[in-house]
Amino acid sequence: MIWWYWVFLGLALAGAEIVSPGGFYLLFFGIAAVIVGALVGINVVQADWLQWLLFSILAILSLLLLRRPLIHLTQGHPSQAMDTMVGESAILLEELQPGHTGKAELRGSTWSARNVGAVPLPSGQRATVTKVDGLMLWVKSE
Repeated sequence: MIWWYWVFLGLALAGAEIVSPGGFYLLFFGIAAVIVGALVGINVVQADWLQWLLFSILAILSLLLLRRPLIHLTQGHPSQAMDTMVGESAILLEELQPGHTGKAELRGSTWSARNVGAVPLPSGQRATVTKVDGLMLWVKSE
């Protein structure tokens, strides 16, 4: 194939990766096509069968070796800050009967809080956070 066919194919595959919700599959095929296009353009590879073989090998190897690290790099790491609240003391802003919800303050923010203990918790009392469920603190008497 002509070198710019490979480059066009590579750019089209990379563009398709950008607009698709996939998980970095087409990108590696696009990169392999651009590399093959460059090698054909500088007359390193001439035979069509060798171009296709090189394209296949480059695409599959890069997919197997680089996809997982790329996904790990782009997904980021979820913050563990919510989980570290378990065991901390929240100050209740209103009275909480067992099983009911109300408001509590923790780390300078107001949170919804659910009393999971067996005793009522008066306003202003400190309560221990036992679980964080979204924006809800599960608290009990200290």
